Amino acid sequence: MVPWDEAVSPTLMSDADEKPTPRRAIERVPEQASVYQYEYRGAWVVTAHGSFDMHTVRPLADALKAAVGRHPKVVLDASGVTFADSTFLNLLILNHQTGTLRVVSPSRQVRRLCELTGVDRVLEVRRTVEDAAGS
Repeated sequence: MVPWDEAVSPTLMSDADEKPTPRRAIERVPEQASVYQYEYRGAWVVTAHGSFDMHTVRPLADALKAAVGRHPKVVLDASGVTFADSTFLNLLILNHQTGTLRVVSPSRQVRRLCELTGVDRVLEVRRTVEDAAGS
């Protein structure tokens, strides 16, 4: 059994020794909300998995802020996001305004949220990490 505070707290994960491919990052999906980062073809990729709201978004916010501040091209792989609210949406908009952020393969829920708010016309959305890194 996982203690309550560990069950609701997202985990920031990164393997400095490994350089995973986008497929390997997807295969390593943990059960709780998490953030995984790696370099891919000159872009910094942040992969988010799980539910992100005002209580769980901090590791993702920290990862994106640091990435946008250090890298000319940042890619957010949002395919594993199972829930997102206005906190998540505001985070995307803020990072889009301060740097080059591309959102890859948003989950159905994230895509719908972006469509309803019109953010899909502002963000640069791509189908794959490869496409986003190459553009």
